[in-house]
Amino acid sequence: MTLKDIKEDVKEKKELQTIAPEIAAEDKKEEAAVVAESEEKETKPSKPERNAIAYIFSSQNNTMVHITDMAGNTLSRVTGGMVTKHSRLKSSPTIAMFVAKKAAERARDLGITGLFVRTRAKTGSIGIGPGSHAAVKTLGKEGFRILSVLDTSRVARGGPKKKGGRRGRRV
Repeated sequence: MTLKDIKEDVKEKKELQTIAPEIAAEDKKEEAAVVAESEEKETKPSKPERNAIAYIFSSQNNTMVHITDMAGNTLSRVTGGMVTKHSRLKSSPTIAMFVAKKAAERARDLGITGLFVRTRAKTGSIGIGPGSHAAVKTLGKEGFRILSVLDTSRVARGGPKKKGGRRGRRV
C-alpha cells in the first residue's frame, strides 16, 4: 500500500464515522415505529364473544330454527312455512337453508358470534329430516362459530298402549 491509499482509507473511515450516528438514529426511529404498530394491534379491544343456542327441529314435513341466548330467551324463530307458500317444500334442504339464513340475520344483529347447535327429530321417527344438515351448514357459512352439534331427539321407551287392540283397528 502506498501513502496515497492509506490517506484515502482514513478519509473514508472519517466519513463513515460522521454518517454512522445519523444512520443509527434513523434505524432507531424505524424500530420504534414498528414496535408502536405492533402494540396498537395488540391493544385494540376485541369484540366480546357472545354465544347462543340454535335449536333445529327437522321432521319429514317441516324445518324450524329457533335461536335463544344462553338463558333461554328467544332471539329469533323461523319455520319453513314462513319462507315458502308450498307446503310440500317446507322440509326441503333448500328451504332449510333460507330458514337458517333468516334466523341468523336477527341473531347477528344482536351480536351473537358463536352457536351451540341442538338438532332434533320427531319422537319415534327413523332419523332427522332432510333440512337439518343444510341448516347447520348454513349457520356455519353465515359467520357463526359452531361450538358443538348435539342430537337431542327424544327416544320412546315403551309408553302408552296404542289404540285398537291386539289385531289392530279394523275399519
